[in-house]
Amino acid sequence: MAQVIRGEHEGIEATLRRFKREVSKAEIFPDMKKHRHFETPIQKRKRKAIARQKQVKRMSRYRNKRRD
Repeated sequence: MAQVIRGEHEGIEATLRRFKREVSKAEIFPDMKKHRHFETPIQKRKRKAIARQKQVKRMSRYRNKRRD
């Protein structure tokens, strides 16, 4: 859980900005989106397969750049 304590002379806007930064660092929103709806086993397999393909593609690009 992200928690921000407001400073003595800190404005509410600055505190809110720090809170939003902490929430994004903690990756709370992607996790909420992922758990918002029930995912069937088939959907989960498809999502993981797509993520694997993206990872392989990224790694192959990285390997090709290192060879040059």
